[in-house]
Amino acid sequence: MRFLIINAQVPGFQGLQQILIDEVVLEIAPRIEITAPIVDVVGDWISLGGIDLQINGALGLAFPDLNSENCDQLEKICQFLWNQGVDGFLPTIVTTSIDNIQRSLSVLSDSNLPQILGVHLEGPFLNRQKRGAHPEEFLLPLDVETVKRVLGDYAEIVKVITLAPELDPTGEAIAYLKSLGITVSLGHSQATAEQAQQAFDQGASMVTHAFNAMPSLHHREPGLLGAAIINPSVYCGLIADGQHVSPSMIEILLRSSQYDRGIFLVSDALSPLGLPDGRYPWDSREIEVIHGTARLLDGTLAGTTRSLLSGVQNLVNWNICDLGTAIALATTAPRAAINLPHSFLKQPANFLRWRKNGTIAPQRLTFDKKLA
Repeated sequence: MRFLIINAQVPGFQGLQQILIDEVVLEIAPRIEITAPIVDVVGDWISLGGIDLQINGALGLAFPDLNSENCDQLEKICQFLWNQGVDGFLPTIVTTSIDNIQRSLSVLSDSNLPQILGVHLEGPFLNRQKRGAHPEEFLLPLDVETVKRVLGDYAEIVKVITLAPELDPTGEAIAYLKSLGITVSLGHSQATAEQAQQAFDQGASMVTHAFNAMPSLHHREPGLLGAAIINPSVYCGLIADGQHVSPSMIEILLRSSQYDRGIFLVSDALSPLGLPDGRYPWDSREIEVIHGTARLLDGTLAGTTRSLLSGVQNLVNWNICDLGTAIALATTAPRAAINLPHSFLKQPANFLRWRKNGTIAPQRLTFDKKLA
């Protein structure tokens, strides 16, 4: 059924637009001459749904803990994230045993849920000095044979893998992963700018949670992040919760790299996403969530329980960028980062409506079929 949305602000477009849809987006233009039921959004922003490329769990389930007994939780998590405005996501499996990794990959391979776009393996090929909350006993050397052992029969579902490039000085493992169609993301690393650039030359194209678990930017040693910022083919994930990265540093990063070229938001949310603050099990350890920030009991920052789209509100509230840019960071930019279609045309019309007045809290845009 055709509908014409009018008076819409759209990320990437200047001025008010009209959007013609018929289950998918057919046209966006300042004026469309057609007879169709009209939906007037009176200047509100209209966007695609969010895409979260790094989310570790929700509703009490950590994705590395998936098994045949709790796999029914995946459908509930998908619905929960959909209600939050997330169209798709990469369940993220952090460093754990190979058995746990492959069990989780097996469950996710069999899930057949359209919101699950693949899997993000964050580890186990990380620098021990920058492992953060990842358990040291499960870290592995980075070489082609070990990669094959970790992936087993499940390489097809792995969309992104985070690794420390200095563990692969020949670049053979990175080249192998790229040959499988897996996006290589650099993170939890001590890499120099030269080592990072070598990895980018060999096929890496992403950075995991910029600023976190990597050397800071320095005027004599730009490091991994510095190499990424000046590379037009590299995307950087960013946690905009106000705890992982200072708002001032986020502003520096955004001024250094256009959102549609190099930056996208992630939640990095842990399994208590959707649950109240408190203490929760996390692998064999325990985390404590206070005001949405999760830490190990020794104080190590472990993640967050804030949603992907809360980062949009933060960026605007911090006066770092306008709402249209912030929306794009969570919607179109992550699609581009993993080579999904990211223009509006031909996309399913699963729109979010962002009210231009009041709180920045998107709602799913619905259409009255009786008008058609």
